[in-house]
Amino acid sequence: MLTFARNKLVSVAVKDRDRLSIHAILDDDIYGLEMDLDVGIENREILAIAGKWNRWTTPECSRAMPFLQEMKGDRIDEGIGDRINKVLGRRGCRHFANLLTECCHAATEAARVIRWENAKAARPDLSFRSFLKEEARGENNGSETGASEKSASTLRPSLPRVETVCGGREPAGPGGHGGEGRTEGFVIDLHAHSFPASSCSSASVDELIEEARRIGLSGICLTDHNHVWTSGQVEALRQKHRFPVFRGNEITTNQGDMLVFGLEKDIKGIITLEELRSEVVEAGGFMIAAHPFRGFLTFSTVQLGLTPEIAAQRPLFQLVDGVEVLNGKVTEKENGFSSSVAETLRLPATGGSDAHQASEVGRYATRFFVEVHTEAELIRALKSKEYVPVAFRARKRPVKLPEISLRGACER
Repeated sequence: MLTFARNKLVSVAVKDRDRLSIHAILDDDIYGLEMDLDVGIENREILAIAGKWNRWTTPECSRAMPFLQEMKGDRIDEGIGDRINKVLGRRGCRHFANLLTECCHAATEAARVIRWENAKAARPDLSFRSFLKEEARGENNGSETGASEKSASTLRPSLPRVETVCGGREPAGPGGHGGEGRTEGFVIDLHAHSFPASSCSSASVDELIEEARRIGLSGICLTDHNHVWTSGQVEALRQKHRFPVFRGNEITTNQGDMLVFGLEKDIKGIITLEELRSEVVEAGGFMIAAHPFRGFLTFSTVQLGLTPEIAAQRPLFQLVDGVEVLNGKVTEKENGFSSSVAETLRLPATGGSDAHQASEVGRYATRFFVEVHTEAELIRALKSKEYVPVAFRARKRPVKLPEISLRGACER
């Protein structure tokens, strides 16, 4: 039975010879919003913008409207993604930011089609593919070789170095062990959200844990938004389900979302990344940049001029301990780009489903080469850097887990 659905629709029409009219809807069981904007065809300037909330559940939502108007006059160019995140996502509402990002992408593609149709007036046999190649050559100063090389390095970033768990067989781990019916290493979904701790989730904590056990994960980590689970709560869940459950926290900073482990402090609202880093270091914890390029790659990286080397210079990567390179809520291209950046910086890479409903648990996870039973062991394992992100949900059948002898989840 369907318990949760999300619909996102963006439509573009030519309003007159100079502008596009865009209407967008984002609607699910939790919130519903709409957006309308006019965009200039030639310069892709946002000429008008308006938004409407049909329903919302978080206090950030109602703050979005004035920040929407700050985007009026901006041009949809290589810097628009960063401006949307900074102006609207961090100060207003990430749901409106997500929808505006989709609108900008739609406007860019529509303007490109219009330019192609104009070019066809003089060259009726011009195919869309040929037109795109000519545009790419123009963006690279007429160098076809340069365009090809840039496309290879930025438009199609390398995929994360991952292991796929499927059909009940784990890839061989250290020592070369592996085989049917065995699990080499300890596979934990490091990123999951439960309701009501995270209002954006539609799954209860019991549903998440039961699903993690059913599909054969070794453990699951609760990383609800700006929410601190107590050690007693987590220990009760471990004993109830006879399954390893760990604590984390997804904290909103001025430089994006961070997955934090080992921090007891309850942080509400937006904190600077520098402040959060100090708290994590003092607590002896570990901090991972969550989905660091979500929404950044709405435009092709050729248009953005963005390479892993350039992206690696972002200040946030000097303050984190690791990078989430497999996230179930972003595109393959964004995951691949995150992986390239992590490799450039030689930072450890993790995977997590970012599950908001039970069926999403374990899509991606992290495979540790040691067993992890307590929170202290999890922190040590993360700091060891001895793990890889895995595509876990490909498993064809659940694996029956043996009864686990549980120690205290939060032994320090």
